[in-house]
Amino acid sequence: MTLEDLAFHPVTPERWRDLEELFGEAGACDGCWCMYWRLTRSRFAREAGQKNKGSLRAIVESGQVPGLLAYAYGEPIAWCSVGPRETYPALERSRILKRVDDEPVWSVVCFFVAEQFRRRGLMVPLLKAAVAYAKEQGGKIVEGYPIEPTKTLTGYSGYTGVVSAFRKVGFVEVLRRSETRPIMRYFGGEQ
Repeated sequence: MTLEDLAFHPVTPERWRDLEELFGEAGACDGCWCMYWRLTRSRFAREAGQKNKGSLRAIVESGQVPGLLAYAYGEPIAWCSVGPRETYPALERSRILKRVDDEPVWSVVCFFVAEQFRRRGLMVPLLKAAVAYAKEQGGKIVEGYPIEPTKTLTGYSGYTGVVSAFRKVGFVEVLRRSETRPIMRYFGGEQ
């Protein structure tokens, strides 16, 4: 697979089945369905699984785009959640990831890659696609909350992305309230 083999599309009602296929029965990770940053922690825990799936589907059916799907050879292989920061209220409740300032930003909060396509460098093209999509929607600043690994990542521990990938795309660190969780921003220009 090369970058030329990849296509990126916003998740719309017509692409819901592709997202379902990618996330599978586990809902990407333990029934998350990419609702972790959209709900209170107690509600998220109560609704893991089918209720989270229903909540994400309701977002998609409402016409709101919750993220992008990456395709290779016509098959969905990866996901990136991107949207205006306001669509992720859990960010506001985080002492580490609370707002830097009052600037309107688009946030990239989650990645999911099908197991057979992991460790192939998909995070960089996904980030580039997320930045391009945010800009198409009028976003001027794109913000991310990647992890700076201090040890080898396992399972889904890098679901918010890794600092090195964000740097490759042109994101810069603007604030760090935690040793391993900087807030990074992409301000524009060419990717």
